Amino acid sequence: MNIEYIGRNFHLDERVRKHAAEKLEKLTKFLGEPIEGHVTLETEKHRHKVEIFLTHRFGTLTATEETDGTMTDAVNLATEKIEHQARRAHKRVVDKRRRGDRNGHRWPVDILERDSVGGGGTPRVIESTHLQIKPMTIEEAALQLEETKAEFVVFRDSGSDRVAVLYKRKDENYGLIAPEF
Repeated sequence: MNIEYIGRNFHLDERVRKHAAEKLEKLTKFLGEPIEGHVTLETEKHRHKVEIFLTHRFGTLTATEETDGTMTDAVNLATEKIEHQARRAHKRVVDKRRRGDRNGHRWPVDILERDSVGGGGTPRVIESTHLQIKPMTIEEAALQLEETKAEFVVFRDSGSDRVAVLYKRKDENYGLIAPEF
């Protein structure tokens, strides 16, 4: 992590610089490398103001804190704010990855053995699938179908507000099943 310090009306001593570096070093576990930091320390009359601006692989974080106490207190408050932002950003990235796995069209399919259904009569395969039906246009459904390995997408057509199915055909085109009532 590279940190640049700027002092305005404040003598930047090694103690404050080291304290800010220790606080910001804890953020490396939440942010993607490389991390560039700009810390501005400013004194106006009896107020101490700290501005922290961090850029990392996934974006930027900013925090400003002003206090009547010491400069160390202002650094603590600003780093708490930026740590909260970093935790939220990290959680967003992790949740997005998890949602991608969950909504990656790996639908649960229950297949029953031939002997367990109907006393061993004619072979039957029973599949039960639970889908979330989201409102979207046909174009959006086609894009979603292209992005996944699924062979079909069930969606609520936002134009007609009816459930429809878009599927891949063997001739590399799409088929649309839209029931009429």
